[in-house]
Amino acid sequence: MIHQLKNRNFYVILVGDLVLFAASLILAYGLRFSLDIPEKDWNRILFLLPFLLPLKAVVFMLMGVYRGMWRYTSVPDALRLVKASVLATLTAMTALTLGQKFYGYSRSVFVADCIFTVFFCGGFRLAVRILGTNKRSLLKFWDREPEDTLPVRHVRLLIIGAGDAAASIIREIQGNPQSHYDVVAAIDDDYHKHGQTLLEVPVRGPIEKLLYFVNRFQADEILIAMPSVVGGEMRRIVDACKASGLPFKTLPSLGALVDGKVTVNDVREVKYEDILGRPPVQMDYAGIGQYIAGKTVAVTGAGGSIGSELCRQILRFKPAALVLIEANEFNLYRIERELLADSRASVLRAVMGRVQDRALMANVFEKYRPHAVFHAAACKHVPMVETNPWEGIVNNTIGSLTLMDVAEETGVERFVLVSTDKAVRPTNVMGASKRVAEIALQARVPGKTRFMAVRFGNVLGSSGSVIPLFRKQIQAGGPVTVTHPEMTRYFMMIPEACQLILQAGAMGDGGEIFILEMGTPVKIADMARDMIRLSGKVPDQDIQIAYTGLRPGEKLYEELITQGEGIVKTAHEKIMVLKRDGHGSDSAERDRTVRSQIDRLAAAATTFEPERIKAALKDIVPEYAPANHAPSA
Repeated sequence: MIHQLKNRNFYVILVGDLVLFAASLILAYGLRFSLDIPEKDWNRILFLLPFLLPLKAVVFMLMGVYRGMWRYTSVPDALRLVKASVLATLTAMTALTLGQKFYGYSRSVFVADCIFTVFFCGGFRLAVRILGTNKRSLLKFWDREPEDTLPVRHVRLLIIGAGDAAASIIREIQGNPQSHYDVVAAIDDDYHKHGQTLLEVPVRGPIEKLLYFVNRFQADEILIAMPSVVGGEMRRIVDACKASGLPFKTLPSLGALVDGKVTVNDVREVKYEDILGRPPVQMDYAGIGQYIAGKTVAVTGAGGSIGSELCRQILRFKPAALVLIEANEFNLYRIERELLADSRASVLRAVMGRVQDRALMANVFEKYRPHAVFHAAACKHVPMVETNPWEGIVNNTIGSLTLMDVAEETGVERFVLVSTDKAVRPTNVMGASKRVAEIALQARVPGKTRFMAVRFGNVLGSSGSVIPLFRKQIQAGGPVTVTHPEMTRYFMMIPEACQLILQAGAMGDGGEIFILEMGTPVKIADMARDMIRLSGKVPDQDIQIAYTGLRPGEKLYEELITQGEGIVKTAHEKIMVLKRDGHGSDSAERDRTVRSQIDRLAAAATTFEPERIKAALKDIVPEYAPANHAPSA
């Protein structure tokens, strides 16, 4: 309330309301007496006004009617206005009943006065909102800059899209007198919208005539406001924008929007991820909520690309507590600070340490008792692990087995191992170490804890991926380095991958390896050319592409399943599942055998001898073919 009293706009609205309060009462009496108000009732009006006007003003203030920003009057504001008017009327009638037993007053007058108050005050606010959407209206008087301020150049903005996202952006621009944008038109392929207006902005189309509309409306910039558009359709729109010669920006995809809402602050440059994007994931929110909402959830590798996004999405389901486990101090600090800015993040527990530290993990799990664990901690950089194989074994294999043991001992309900497509017919230590973790998971004796793995390909924008590297190389003027002209990879967005991981966690009964549908593989050379074009340069002219040869442990093509693995569809169109590994009928015996093999692998890792480590890996993963023995494909 104190802030209201410091706001000059409050007094404008208050004075307007007081005038309308008086008009409502007079009109109510006029309606009662067919506009011929007797003198005695004029006296009653004059008696009521000094009482009724301040009463209504006080009730309006207490009910929060004046807290709303007057340029953004909305349905909740209207409902608040109705409630305040009714309460003020009932209060006045009660006071008159107690003081004068309501003698000489008509209940119909007070009812009519209440209705007129809502109508007049609501209309007043609607008019203010309509005027407030026009930056050149008289309302700018209240927000004007000093007279000596230089005039601001208004950018004529053309928006591609005429849906909810476009409407949100237009409404925000129109409601902000300080905005330097003027929305001149919206372009859409939906012919049903052509010739109509969207918040007074003309809608035209189709998008293929973009250049014509750019010239017709004399646009300065273009905004792509179509979050649901992905892949080839987005590429078509981007090509049209490039052909116009104007600068253009976009909004994030629906999958990247946490709450599905867009604002001007979300506007950004078009990235390669936008033209490679895929349709939003359909999630079983109820099923995911059953094992996350109100439960304690732990995420290892919480500061990494996948781990951090898992944490963001898990918070949406309101867990009782979220335990962040991360070995890197800075990464843990960064994700903790980010999540603490979220109002839902009061349940955070940050733990710094390595997953292979059994004593620490046992202490953490005993202390917090997580119901679900998402194990995303891993060494994932293929060439780095190839030259330091002992670390890959200790982290990816020993760490995973340790964590699974501790999870089972402390009664964790669900354990989800984040795996990789490099575990399929691995040619590198990183992939083989993750495959051993999958084998150990499937070999476990079924019990209370449901163990499952999720296997998928590369994610765009993750740390160590080619996207950030290519961006830096393009900014530096090139060359962009690609290992091989035929190098091909599967890609998906980080938010999509994490959504599917959460979904798979709800589906598993124990022992499954879930495979995420990765779509069509992409040639890395084509990706490089697309990114060069998005930067406004011409591939092989402005920026060269240099081929450097395959790195240690790399394959030309990645796979998601090994020959002979039985793949089964699930209820989710983007998730498949591999049949449980059938290494013998005796689960306990199989578990003992695998543990014995892993013990020998761990012993080999302590020698720091790459060849001994690789030999031990091959004993567990027969299909493992180190790159120097593997075919190029």
